[in-house]
Amino acid sequence: MRLIILFLIGLVFGVGISISGMANPAKVLNFFDFAGTWDPSLIFVMGGAVVVTFIGYRFVLKRPAPMMDVKFHLPTRRDLDLTLIAGSAAFGVGWGIAGFCPGGALPALGTGRSEVFIFVGALLAGIFAAKFIKSAIANRATAQA
Repeated sequence: MRLIILFLIGLVFGVGISISGMANPAKVLNFFDFAGTWDPSLIFVMGGAVVVTFIGYRFVLKRPAPMMDVKFHLPTRRDLDLTLIAGSAAFGVGWGIAGFCPGGALPALGTGRSEVFIFVGALLAGIFAAKFIKSAIANRATAQA
């Protein structure tokens, strides 16, 4: 049952991304083109997402636990570190260059376009490289201690 619900949540997300045009890199890149063919519609997509999330959290967090888990897994850290800042910068630069974010790229895989597969491949390579580097740094720090 849990997998069915997760599938349906992903399906609703993917359909929403597709309907909003966020799976189309040209639409996203036009948002960043202030001097040319600027398309402000991404602001409305983001604003809609923020409003729905804000309202949804108010209802969901009143529950004692989520429906599919024993407790809520909310972030507890509030500090800004180099990893967070570098990751955010890499996300923004990649989004601005490619016109895809991970949420928009995964539904776009269904288009069969090669640039989407290249982006997702680079995304996965980046994830594995970051995990490798983080592990190597942790191992080095442990060895030095």
